[in-house]
Amino acid sequence: MDFIPNPLIIPIGLIIGVLVSAPVGPVNVLCIQRAIERGFWGGVAAGAGAVLGDGLIALCAALGVGAISGAIQDYRNAIQIIGGLALIGFGVKLYFTAPRLITGSEEEEPHSLAEFLRDTPKTFFLTITNPGAVLGLFAIFGGVSTFVEVESTIDALTMVAAVIGGSLAWWILLSSLIGRIRHRFTYTRVAQINRIAGALLFGFGAILIGELVLQAAGYLAAAFSSAIA
Repeated sequence: MDFIPNPLIIPIGLIIGVLVSAPVGPVNVLCIQRAIERGFWGGVAAGAGAVLGDGLIALCAALGVGAISGAIQDYRNAIQIIGGLALIGFGVKLYFTAPRLITGSEEEEPHSLAEFLRDTPKTFFLTITNPGAVLGLFAIFGGVSTFVEVESTIDALTMVAAVIGGSLAWWILLSSLIGRIRHRFTYTRVAQINRIAGALLFGFGAILIGELVLQAAGYLAAAFSSAIA
């Protein structure tokens, strides 16, 4: 019976997967832009990185790897700086990149498989370098224990699989919805979307860096006040 997981884990895990993927953030912005420009598979390829990132975090949380959570707390500022700089870099590149819109016409040169898969490690990196999202997922797993018990390894692995399934379902649904309406976008409109998405990514990164700058300024001000008191 140890190999039979708690059946309540599956629907709860699916819900968690959707909840951690749905909020608007840098990964959503990038995946939406890719789905508009490259179609369904472009959005899914970008979303796959987030799925892998969520799965890795969920695995650590489900197995109770407290050292991971502690390391994130200890090195949160460094992780936040890396993630912020990456967002700023991605945002600047996207802002100035000319779009290649796939509409299915024979005259257009399609994107290669490598171009699609290149976005997967990007969104994976953005997911695991977002300390707020990582700690939030750990907190969700802590809260889940109040109404469903995860007692065995098979329970933990089932929960992780369900979270991955929920996250993947979200990205497939989002990419499918965008894929159905993307033909209405002209090249000029997609170029505008690229600039908006690039600016948003830049803004997310600037907020992460700015938060640390404000914290450092606060510490310096407090230290200066103590020194002159």
